[in-house]
Amino acid sequence: MIINEQLTISSLNEKLDNLWELSGQKILKIKEEYDHSQGSPVFTMQGKYTTRGWTEWTQGFEFGSAILQFDATGKEEFLELGRTATVEKMAPHVGHFGVHDHGFNNVSTYGNLLRLMHEGRIPFDQWEKNFYELALKLSGAVQAKRWTVIPEGGYIHSFNGPHSLFVDTIRTVRALVVSHELGYAIWDEQDRKIDLLERAIQHGFATAKYAVYYGEGRDSYDEWGRTAHESVFNTNNGHFRCPNSQQGYTGFTTWTRGLAWAITGFAEQLEYLDTVPQDLLTPYGGYDAIQKTYLKAAKATCDFFIANTPTDGIPYWDTGAPKLHLLGDYLNRVSDPYNEYEPIDSSAAAIAAQGLLRLGVYLKEKQDPDHHKYWQSGLTVTANLLGDPYISRDSNHQGLLLHTIYHQPNGWDNVPKGSNIPFGESCMWGDYHLRELALYVSRMLNGSPYYTFFGGIK
Repeated sequence: MIINEQLTISSLNEKLDNLWELSGQKILKIKEEYDHSQGSPVFTMQGKYTTRGWTEWTQGFEFGSAILQFDATGKEEFLELGRTATVEKMAPHVGHFGVHDHGFNNVSTYGNLLRLMHEGRIPFDQWEKNFYELALKLSGAVQAKRWTVIPEGGYIHSFNGPHSLFVDTIRTVRALVVSHELGYAIWDEQDRKIDLLERAIQHGFATAKYAVYYGEGRDSYDEWGRTAHESVFNTNNGHFRCPNSQQGYTGFTTWTRGLAWAITGFAEQLEYLDTVPQDLLTPYGGYDAIQKTYLKAAKATCDFFIANTPTDGIPYWDTGAPKLHLLGDYLNRVSDPYNEYEPIDSSAAAIAAQGLLRLGVYLKEKQDPDHHKYWQSGLTVTANLLGDPYISRDSNHQGLLLHTIYHQPNGWDNVPKGSNIPFGESCMWGDYHLRELALYVSRMLNGSPYYTFFGGIK
């Protein structure tokens, strides 16, 4: 990508105002038109949200979007929508042992509500606060129960089973962190206490070691910052076997949404790490070792994104997608969602942009000269996402962010008549993360407290 060095955060003001206006319209349209009896909305087909059986991992993004809309605009109808839906519909997600997505569903809803109460944005109510805290405590413990032991520690395994470590989960590990900060732990057989901070750190170490590559000769496709969607282990002895991919092209190519989860997940964990008393980290390797591991992974993944994305910072769905070569010199021009060969995934850009910005802020505080590169990269991606052709201005389209992809290998996405590839559709995580990105930038612009997932507990 080409980093726009002239962009400033204040230059995004008009685009952000437009985004929040459109965002509110989309949220209300889904409320009025979507039939929740069919399941959680996942992605659009011809502009209308529909569901897709995989796991129930997107409902927190739907209701969390309303909460973010209130945060950005102060309009009470969105708070009421998000709060009521969280109370009435999110309880099954708190006790869902079958998924690795607690940081998506529950931190996006209960967590955002607790944060707003902590900030004084919604009235303080002790029992309401207790309710949000209890949900977050249990969510983190349930998430951490999906544990596979390996020689170096362990990891939260994906819904594929105990052998499977997904790169996605580095962003949902925040559920463990929130639960830990609220004073909770897992109580196992014979009252054995399992520390959630320890599990969060061990999962971070496993992800950094096995899901992220560093150009150190691990295999023939080892490149600085490349990620594997899935890392497969032998559960008999905990040894690593091979990379794999569920939603990317192969285990030896980089699914860009997985890359984006790593970018933002590691940046957030670095921010959190600096709030933990260093003596508490000694049993888990100490601050220096943890910070070094997370920072290496964060910089590597950000660098790979910058080097392997078209000039506007909006990536194709996989950097090794088999027909990319037919596009010619595609990295040296803007992304083309209407091409004939491979689809764009703008949701990956929305997720990654936040991580790029966060890493830039973090490194600036550390007086690291790399901070400017990451900050300006994040601004570049953000500015392009907030304009055409990625913002949905069609009042009949329920989505907010266009040209997202759910599952290209499975062929789940809508391919318009006359096209060879899917385009023009939205997804719930793309819409949510575009709003979260916009909120992050908006709060920095208006001088609000810096937005973090742990803002309601610190």
